Amino acid sequence: MGQKVSPIGMRIGINKPWDSTWFASKEDFAKFLKEDNDIRTFFNKKYSQGAISKVVIERTKERLVVNVYTGRPAVLIGVKGANVETIKKQLAKIVGPTKNLVVNIKEVKKVDLDAQLVAESVAQQLEKRVTFRRALKQAIQKVMRAGAKGCKVQVSGVVDGANTIARTEKYMEGSLPLQTIRADIDYGTTAAYTNYGKLGVKCWIYKGDILGKAEQTKEEKPDVNA
Repeated sequence: MGQKVSPIGMRIGINKPWDSTWFASKEDFAKFLKEDNDIRTFFNKKYSQGAISKVVIERTKERLVVNVYTGRPAVLIGVKGANVETIKKQLAKIVGPTKNLVVNIKEVKKVDLDAQLVAESVAQQLEKRVTFRRALKQAIQKVMRAGAKGCKVQVSGVVDGANTIARTEKYMEGSLPLQTIRADIDYGTTAAYTNYGKLGVKCWIYKGDILGKAEQTKEEKPDVNA
């Protein structure tokens, strides 16, 4: 199997769910797909400091549910939930006023075990001119202390100013069975913009094996509803 296979994509339907759960006709499919992309782009740009892990979108005939997983729920909720109403108004401009829009802000309990948040943390350190070796090693240490069975963090690009040739640097600790389908592997990727160019940051976290359907269908309850 090639190296470019997404650890999450190859496990969807087995131990990973879809981030968009809805059905649509041929006439509406492209429109809904663009709306989903616009919603995720809105959160990533508007609330880039909110430590957003992922945005899960659910649709029915007259209802649109947006579940936002974040490591800093207070940034999105605001004082007495004021920001939630603002978010709903801004999302209504994207999806239109005809939808019954529901926004759920869900807290990521273990930030150090979320691959997307770990990758974004490394990217922020690189943008602050922290050496890549220090940033990667510290990230792996935090992940392993949080209870992970294995972790790999990788940075690609011109990682330092001494050499203008792009290369890939990575550090790994523990086990990481990428070809084992039952393995629960979280994967996150982002980019860091430095003075020397754009750096790609990737993170893999191995949390153990998922056996049986009971663990696969287990869902988190929303923390805040609007």
